Amino acid sequence: MVSHTSRRNVLRGGFCTAAAATGTPPGPLVEAVDIELDSLEPLPASRVGWGDARHLSLSARGRNHRFDGRPDHVWVAGRTGDVVRAVQDAVHTRRRIAARSGGHCYEGFVADPDVRTVIDMSGMAAVYWDEARRAHAVEAGATLGETYRRLYLGWGVTVPAGRCPSVGAGGHVVGGGSGPLSRTLGLSVDHLYAVEVVVVDAAGRARSVIATRDPEDPHRDLWWAHTGGGGGTFGVVTRYWFRDLPSPPAAALTFDVRWPWRGLDRASFVRMLDAHGRWIERNSTPGMPSNRLYSELRLTRPGSGEIALVGQVASASRGYAERLLADHVTAISAGLPVRPTVRTRFQPWLASALEDSPAGFPRLKAKSAHLRTRLSTRQSETLYRHLTREDYDHPGGCLTLCTSGGMVNAIAPDATAVPHRDAVMKLTLVNGWDGPEDEPRHLAWTRETYRDLFAGSGGVPPAEDGALINYPDIDLADPLWNKGAPWQRLYFGANHARLRRVKARWDPRAVFHHPLSVRA
Repeated sequence: MVSHTSRRNVLRGGFCTAAAATGTPPGPLVEAVDIELDSLEPLPASRVGWGDARHLSLSARGRNHRFDGRPDHVWVAGRTGDVVRAVQDAVHTRRRIAARSGGHCYEGFVADPDVRTVIDMSGMAAVYWDEARRAHAVEAGATLGETYRRLYLGWGVTVPAGRCPSVGAGGHVVGGGSGPLSRTLGLSVDHLYAVEVVVVDAAGRARSVIATRDPEDPHRDLWWAHTGGGGGTFGVVTRYWFRDLPSPPAAALTFDVRWPWRGLDRASFVRMLDAHGRWIERNSTPGMPSNRLYSELRLTRPGSGEIALVGQVASASRGYAERLLADHVTAISAGLPVRPTVRTRFQPWLASALEDSPAGFPRLKAKSAHLRTRLSTRQSETLYRHLTREDYDHPGGCLTLCTSGGMVNAIAPDATAVPHRDAVMKLTLVNGWDGPEDEPRHLAWTRETYRDLFAGSGGVPPAEDGALINYPDIDLADPLWNKGAPWQRLYFGANHARLRRVKARWDPRAVFHHPLSVRA
């Protein structure tokens, strides 16, 4: 049962934030006019083949243009039943299947020539209060931006999740879901009560299953697998339910700090990274006031002109936010021969959450790592060498160090499928470029930089650190580039064995798979 007024319109009057946050039904504070923002009536189901003009737009909707899928048809789903029908058709016709929500995957898991059936989830984008489950429901096709907007305007709550508002909830949440508020509010999956998944049994029958975190739920293992096991492994997620959602701060101080590359030599670069890492190590204990600060230190190549520190301080007090930012910037800048320029903007929290980054290069390669400590001197020197290499002049490469820790570290590593609960930073190495003509050179720089950065552990992060499944990198499964820990351990840690058991139970025919999916 779904609350009719909530499903139609998240702005039908005000709603009691405290009631919604504790899993009790939201009640109107005042009588209000019914403001119809947009219709949430589901799209009609469509099976779009090559003869349909929509096929090109739907099949090429992925963000990373390195990959070019050619599915026989794309199913546009409006309801869970549409997804069941699409999956059943793929099983009967022996077509490999994949689902797409936001289309932000860094690898070609959907845009793969072997994938013959794609289920497009963008038509399932409702965000509403589900009275029967006393939880907020988010359909898999909803973008993070729309999820933030509807949850906040309707109930004054949010799901702590990613910074990019155009990312789809479908693949993001099942990989754990982290973002600017995670240091104070935890991961998305720390608030996940239930998930609806279309699965296929041993007889080849497709059906939808709702799995909850309730201890007595016989499907609880399927819920657990969707708290960090990654997308495209166990079935097609159609809906999430969240309970006890927190309220974000009323405002946030967003910032953009720049240090000029000119004047930075190797020694000062290493000093900068060491100081940055020390600040994060000191300020990552759960519950610290400084958890309110989230930053990304973007270490670009000198051709970009500047090294950037961007992020936000989530606080309704501008003075407090500015003092916390000043402490962060002062610590990083200590002893540097260059001074930073600091630009800030104090704005309502929702405005900060809906800000999107400028569009980058259309072709991308990404790598990641969790870090339990700051980079070593050797690693910083290695990074400096690759960023300043004279035999590679492309400006697209960037290594980013994002703050983590805080409440992310307050959860046991086996309570959800996310095992990396002791990291204080996330490392992402992303390179982007325009066309295919020079792709081998760009891939080589990206792979060599990552390999040399982790030379002490076989060219990949140490097993106890690991990598982020939401930033998939098929090189981790390639012995040419990975001479260290197996990719399954890097992504899933000690939870891998349990994930394999869930896979064997819920996808016995291995209908859902890609190069980095869990295997039974």
